[in-house]
Amino acid sequence: MRTFLFLLLFFGLITNSFSQVENNNSKGGEIEMKDLPAVVIKSVGKDFSVYLPDRNPDENVRALQEKFISYDLGKDYQGYDSYLVVLEGPKGSLSATYNDKGVLTSVIENYENVQLPGKVIYSIYKEYPGWTIVKDKFLYSQKSGDIQKKEYNLKIKKGNEVRKIVIKPNGEIQK
Repeated sequence: MRTFLFLLLFFGLITNSFSQVENNNSKGGEIEMKDLPAVVIKSVGKDFSVYLPDRNPDENVRALQEKFISYDLGKDYQGYDSYLVVLEGPKGSLSATYNDKGVLTSVIENYENVQLPGKVIYSIYKEYPGWTIVKDKFLYSQKSGDIQKKEYNLKIKKGNEVRKIVIKPNGEIQK
């Protein structure tokens, strides 16, 4: 009987110890940025406005997008067929159009000399070794919650030679 109780206690402790195994997929409780939802929904009566903020590494871009997200349209749109909101920041501007019901229809963002994502920088220096980035422009537009354009227009220089290239945020070079 004593042996039976000892074995029961032993196996009871072993099964509990296996339940304490650390999950190798997590990174110490951190949530990766790609796992976070990117859609911000504003309710205007029965309709919804959808805006997909970009995950740009530049804090000026994010600050202007957060300012737009927190912007309260109120009743300003009433009486107009369309309503335009323009926000400007130190490195660019954001223009948004609302319809007569106050629903967001399109957003156009234009920024200059912003901090580039790591994938963009890596692919430029991999494809064009020895070149330096002279000027950059980030264009981002969406219509009815669908991204229409998301690209970086860059001017790079090596010696006296200057090139203009277009690159996607994932590092894919277009021109």
